[in-house]
Amino acid sequence: MKAAVFPGQGAQFVGMGKDLYDNSARAQQLFEQANTILGFRITDLMFAGTDDDLRQTKVTQPAIFLHSVISALEQGADFKPDMTAGHSLGEFSALVIAGALSFEDGVKLVYKRALAMQKACEKTLGTMAAILALPDATIEEVCNGITDVVVAANYNSPGQVVISGSNAGVDAACEKLLAAGAKRALKLAVGGAFHSPLMEPAREELAAAIAATPIAAPKCPVYQNVTAKGETNPDTIKANLIAQLTAPVKWTQSVQAMVADGATSFTEIGPGNVLQGLIKKIAPEVEVGHA
Repeated sequence: MKAAVFPGQGAQFVGMGKDLYDNSARAQQLFEQANTILGFRITDLMFAGTDDDLRQTKVTQPAIFLHSVISALEQGADFKPDMTAGHSLGEFSALVIAGALSFEDGVKLVYKRALAMQKACEKTLGTMAAILALPDATIEEVCNGITDVVVAANYNSPGQVVISGSNAGVDAACEKLLAAGAKRALKLAVGGAFHSPLMEPAREELAAAIAATPIAAPKCPVYQNVTAKGETNPDTIKANLIAQLTAPVKWTQSVQAMVADGATSFTEIGPGNVLQGLIKKIAPEVEVGHA
């Protein structure tokens, strides 16, 4: 069985999507539709902006979503994955390709999510750090013992977990995790404490928008970050999408569930190749590729 997976924030690069726009009339039409929906020419920033332009959450998220979804649609009618999943933001791409969410609604929701997250970041300063070579349980135990806000936010692969929270909480956790034997505790260049309780204002803001957006039963199961299960029920999908902002991204568990459910090949679609590397660590026996 074939799985299609979609990247999240951090995969952006200057010039992303330009080849799609230049070489496909359909891609060009979709990019222009997105420009109209967003009310600004995101294509100008994607194709010719600076790294700093693309690092703004309100630009990054719709840019990665557009690159991923349009790349997938360009695969043609024969492209029919048996299951999909996306890392954080990538879950919206996965839902569009699975037929649960329309392209237009996807663009609108991703932009609302980006603005809500940006606002939450500005309201309460926070950060994230990658912790290498420690068991998940040790990381969780250390985070639970710290009074400032800090949680395990991304279970990326065995031996790679990202923690998220207040600056003080993450600093305290990094110190204790290094003392507990972590190989590295690497602070990330991110705008805020994604997938932590500090995103609660963004979750509340996005909840109404998601509730009001039509979600159909997908053509194939979508393995969602919150449950790490293949979901097909529209109400469940909505609830998980809302919960996703403050809940951890269970990427390791999602890939393991997809393999257990029969996935033998994974195709990463969109900018970058981070997910391919993670999947090789999680399930070395499966085929991985990029489209």
